Amino acid sequence: MQLTIPIPDSQNAVRLPRGIINGGEEDFFAFCQANRELRIERSAEGEIIVMSPAGGYPSFQNASVVSQLFAWATNDGSGIAFDSSAGFILPNGAMRSPDAAWVQLSRLQQLSHREKQRFIPFCPDFVIEVASPSDETAELRRKMEEYRAVGVRMGWLILPDSQQVEIYTPAGTTTLASPEAVSADPVLPGFTLQLGMIWNPPF
Repeated sequence: MQLTIPIPDSQNAVRLPRGIINGGEEDFFAFCQANRELRIERSAEGEIIVMSPAGGYPSFQNASVVSQLFAWATNDGSGIAFDSSAGFILPNGAMRSPDAAWVQLSRLQQLSHREKQRFIPFCPDFVIEVASPSDETAELRRKMEEYRAVGVRMGWLILPDSQQVEIYTPAGTTTLASPEAVSADPVLPGFTLQLGMIWNPPF
């Protein structure tokens, strides 16, 4: 399946109405694979959200987040880190691709080989979303609340423009102002994200 979707310069994403992909999960997966240059998500209501590639600063900031999480996960060994190209089918039917995610290894080992090749059929244990200048903060917060509602153990919303980190857990939300680092204890024991280059990219 090949579909070309132009995204105007003034928009960060286009939204396609429910029903445009009618063949179920396999057709939706094929649609996403045929448009890999785009980041695609699906809401719980069936709306397909197609996002444009990231700009320079957001791409660097995302890479910094993913590289730190990946390095910790590789050393720790209790789970697997994913970047924004991974899709997760949430219990409410949404398909989300957080900027970074971590899943406990024992959960992934229960999946079949085929399931591991498709969108992962559950909510991650830990997610990070990094706001870009064109993102609507209210929409990102709704997404973080969605993660919390379907079982994420911890989520971070990083807001580079205001240098804030919003921490989402089942117990509630906490906002940190201009932290130099943020710890994921106790969900990811020992993982601390350094934020210096995210607040102030070296270019």
